[in-house]
Amino acid sequence: MTTNSAGRLGERTVSRVGFGAMQLHRLHADRDAAIAVMRHARDLGVDHVDTAQFYGDGFVNEVIRDAIGDDDGVVIVSKVGAEPDPDGPRPLRLAQRPEQLRAGVEANLATLGVEQIPVMNLRRADGGPGIRAEGDQVVDLDDQLAVMTALRDEGKIGAIGLSGVTIEILRRALPAGIVCVQNAYSLVAREDEDMLRLCADEGIAWVPFFPLGGAFPGLPKVADEPAVTAAAQALGHSPAQIGLAWLLHHSPNVLLIPGTADRDHLEANLAVGAISLDDATMATLDAVPSQSAEVTLG
Repeated sequence: MTTNSAGRLGERTVSRVGFGAMQLHRLHADRDAAIAVMRHARDLGVDHVDTAQFYGDGFVNEVIRDAIGDDDGVVIVSKVGAEPDPDGPRPLRLAQRPEQLRAGVEANLATLGVEQIPVMNLRRADGGPGIRAEGDQVVDLDDQLAVMTALRDEGKIGAIGLSGVTIEILRRALPAGIVCVQNAYSLVAREDEDMLRLCADEGIAWVPFFPLGGAFPGLPKVADEPAVTAAAQALGHSPAQIGLAWLLHHSPNVLLIPGTADRDHLEANLAVGAISLDDATMATLDAVPSQSAEVTLG
């Protein structure tokens, strides 16, 4: 498999390694530096950027706006289903109700400075690590898809994706025309293997977040696996690069969105598209046991 080949994201063709912009909020005190990282990503050929209004309470979206404007060559993927909560126990809270989803889309449009967002993910809380919905935040999928499809019909979003879902939710959502799924998934956390295969069969992009594991205390880390460190040493790459390259080799519908706020790290992430893993290396990595990625935060 040629991992640096193009992939599909709905109706668009994109490079298989994109950019996750979340970590740009770490440069909140140096806006120019954040803009420079985003522009460097674009200069290096990034044409698929993942963001959200609740990343830095709009800061990350504004950086993307100022760095690349309305560049038609870049597919912006954002998400709704949560909102900033700077004074709460965590920096965000769920916002699952239909009126909150609509407000989230409008906020994304405003901070990104665009008339349409190419792909909008509905971030649910059905599985994987993260917050669980309670009270009025427990909302039926059909009610959410109704507002998402209405927003698509209005031209405010181009396509619908899902995030943080189970395979049952994905199956229910398929008639709405889902173009991508973002779930926690890595070499050491492969509980969603059946969902990945369903996405491949349906032509849906699989876009893993936490692709190197270890996002929360107690979760396994790809770089800690002896098979990964051995492959990295043998091939002259970092363990993180091997973990990302494995994802690209594992299934042709995988698109990566590794994030960083550092230019050198950005270049290392983008270089994984050119890494070749032979059959023996893949067999060794495939044999690494999958561990649970289930951590609930509230």
